[in-house]
Amino acid sequence: MCVDSFLSYLRYERGYSDHTVRAYHCDLLQFEVYIRKCSENNSFDPDLIDMDQVRNWMITLLDCKVMPSSVRRKLTALRTFFRFLVKQGIMEKNPAQFVQGPKRGKLLPCFVKERELAQLLDGDGFQDDFEGMRDRLMLELFYETGIRRMELVTLRQADVDFGAMQLKVTGKRNKQRLIPFAGRLQEMMAAYVAMREKTVGTADECFFVKKNGTSLSPSIVYRIVKQALTDIPTLAKRSPHVLRHSFATSMLNNGAKLNTVKELLGHSSLASTSIYTHVTFEELKKVYHAHPRAKM
Repeated sequence: MCVDSFLSYLRYERGYSDHTVRAYHCDLLQFEVYIRKCSENNSFDPDLIDMDQVRNWMITLLDCKVMPSSVRRKLTALRTFFRFLVKQGIMEKNPAQFVQGPKRGKLLPCFVKERELAQLLDGDGFQDDFEGMRDRLMLELFYETGIRRMELVTLRQADVDFGAMQLKVTGKRNKQRLIPFAGRLQEMMAAYVAMREKTVGTADECFFVKKNGTSLSPSIVYRIVKQALTDIPTLAKRSPHVLRHSFATSMLNNGAKLNTVKELLGHSSLASTSIYTHVTFEELKKVYHAHPRAKM
């Protein structure tokens, strides 16, 4: 009865989505099963639950290889449930209020090695027609500038300054930044524009378009990049963001300063960029072999 009232409270008073309500319900049922197994008479009395039981349940979940992010969500469900019972006068205090969840692990970003990307971009995996030239250029732009998928989709013809060799990119929260590009990319973009005018004719203001002249959708761009990256079987993920990660990794591995990469990526905080300070195993080996004892 308490759980049903709680779920109704979430759905109709707090406005939680059906997906969230179902997730909370499953979490509470899982916790109830755990408490019943631990009790002597297979009972579940919320008023008798203490902090240690909540902590032990979390430890059990982690021992069963449940992801820390999932454990934190389940703890949130418990906190919300007990808070509701306290407001209803069913419980005197919330046993999960001061329980700390597992720390959020920082996953290293997935990136493509420079050699593999060079083989992909310089290979013959793209057609010689308009779409093949466009798709190759999109991958080049992702990797050589580090722009986001939506930034590429909304890039306009007027945002490409061939004379100054720079892009004006509109990022998150409509924050604009300038990204320089090199001569090789300038030549590729100029060749694409010529092919676009010949094949498509009059197009809308977007720089990248479909054959009918309309702008590309984010899902189409994602699909194009994912298909191209299938030629690299060692990748765990295949998306435009992987190329953004690859841009940042290549920049730092080749001597770029962290703050410079931060500005190019459009990060508001240096902490967001610091995750790219990891190095590949090959760089680690180079550093190690510089040690005098390693040369013996």
